[in-house]
Amino acid sequence: MRAENLRNIAIIAHVDHGKTTLVDKLLRATDAFRANQQVEDRVLDSNDQERERGITILAKNISIEYKGVKINVIDTPGHADFGGEVERVLKMADGALLLVDAFEGPMPQTRFVLRHAIAANLSIMIVVNKIDRPGADPAKAYDDCLDLMADLGASDEQLEFAMEHVVYASAMNGFARLDPDDDNQDMYPLLDMIVDELPAPEVDPDAPLAMQVVTVDHSSYVGRIGIGRVYSGTIHTGDKILVVKNDGSRKTAQVKQLFTFDYLGRTECSEVTSGDIGAVVGVDATDIGDVYTDPENPVELDPIEIDPPTLSIVFEPSTSPLVGRDGDIVGGRQLKERLMQERENNVTMRIEETPDKTGVEVSGRGILHLSVLMETMRREGFEFQVGRPRVLFKKDENGQTVEPVEQAVVECPDEYAGKVIEVFGNASGTMTSMQTGTTVTHLEFEIPTRGIMGLKNRILNVTHGEGVFYHTFLKYGPYAGELGKRNNGAMISMSTEKAVAYALGTLQERGTLFVSPGDECYEGMLVGERSKPGDMVVNIARTKNLGNQRSSTADISVQLTPPRVFSLEEALEYIADDELVEITPKNIRMRKRLLSAIDRKKAANKKQQ
Repeated sequence: MRAENLRNIAIIAHVDHGKTTLVDKLLRATDAFRANQQVEDRVLDSNDQERERGITILAKNISIEYKGVKINVIDTPGHADFGGEVERVLKMADGALLLVDAFEGPMPQTRFVLRHAIAANLSIMIVVNKIDRPGADPAKAYDDCLDLMADLGASDEQLEFAMEHVVYASAMNGFARLDPDDDNQDMYPLLDMIVDELPAPEVDPDAPLAMQVVTVDHSSYVGRIGIGRVYSGTIHTGDKILVVKNDGSRKTAQVKQLFTFDYLGRTECSEVTSGDIGAVVGVDATDIGDVYTDPENPVELDPIEIDPPTLSIVFEPSTSPLVGRDGDIVGGRQLKERLMQERENNVTMRIEETPDKTGVEVSGRGILHLSVLMETMRREGFEFQVGRPRVLFKKDENGQTVEPVEQAVVECPDEYAGKVIEVFGNASGTMTSMQTGTTVTHLEFEIPTRGIMGLKNRILNVTHGEGVFYHTFLKYGPYAGELGKRNNGAMISMSTEKAVAYALGTLQERGTLFVSPGDECYEGMLVGERSKPGDMVVNIARTKNLGNQRSSTADISVQLTPPRVFSLEEALEYIADDELVEITPKNIRMRKRLLSAIDRKKAANKKQQ
């Protein structure tokens, strides 16, 4: 039977196509907020970094009520680095809203999330968003969605459902329409279609209990909280349950508290019925994929597979001469404790202490995935240093070394396409598709993950800032040989002093500077990039020698070009193997692993022997 009073839907889309804004408007349309309540836009992006970056990092559950039907809505990340979240939460849904920008159409990460929705056999409804955007072409965006679904192997039933169920919307302006040309000004056509057309969950309330954990929350009061969907039976507070782990091991536990989702919050309840999504307190060390079932009649469910990490970075306590100036937490013990706590809460990362105990290796799905953790920690007051991201190789069934390969997509003005192809060629990229439009060329490449590092800036440079660049994990492919080395050498400070304008004025003629006058620098710190290969040790504190004579043309003030400022992701992609990124609450600095020039020379000589 089906629980007609329930709908479980996921919202999937490319980054910035309006998922979280759409959820905002659905909440408002169903009176989730009091009339006088002040609510921020994109209320689901509650994390500071989500607001600043304009992306969703963590999948979130809410519920709304419409026409007596409870609609559980799952807002998923669109960025491939957070794909671990997408894969799991789709298991809770029966249907999906595929949201696509009416101007841009399906984009690379649309493909990524849609592939998972099709594999999960969800009924997919197309929502063409931003139809009021200048240059929007809703009909083309809709047709492109159907073509993409066909390319990704959607079943006949899924394609037929998508063809018959499409809504045209402007989430920003709060309206949804069955035809882009009608004049409806509210969200009710979309809500009506969700309730009337998307399937209700198939349930069997009298069968033995079966619930699978897809998300783990953490509370300092009650420990881990398992969140998932009840597939059959009913779970009650106080029940004795059997917990079956992904590896097949079993243990018993008692349910201490139960919650269901209610608008933006959770409501404590005495039972969660088949088809609904609930949160369970009382299972120690619960994990993704755990099945909660009846001890007398256990039910088996397929384990949840999560794509493996592709990059790893080693976190170490800071050894900078300026350590402790910005942050409150600088010790190695506190750093290790914080990362082990992250291991408890964040199952999409693999976190292990290094064999020599000098640091902690953190593995994730990409630079952005890892940098979000670093940014969170620096905001908590930590100071630490990290090495260059290392791509994780593995062996295939024939014993050959394989490495992660990304699908990269660039859209740029036609005149820059040749330069973009050249940049990818130099980074071992292979072009797989090229579509030339009236003004924009769409290029697709397959490229090793190692080749992606540092590529974004090169693409922006050759396209004069007009290129759009996305990439997603595609597959593991044969090892592509040596690549990804930085061509230009670094300017390295020879002393621990503040940078002086006079010195920087002479140095900027030799390359690009990373520091401004008055910036604190130290021996071994990277202060600029040379315009040719080979590192150069420089004096950033050199001042003009003052004599007792003045030239007839009085001193001319130094004209400095603004320094190049690196974001955390850019710094991680920039550094070489013998360099580190120092991260503090106020600064991101790049430095040599060995600060002393003499030590670096000794290490180089030893390597050559």
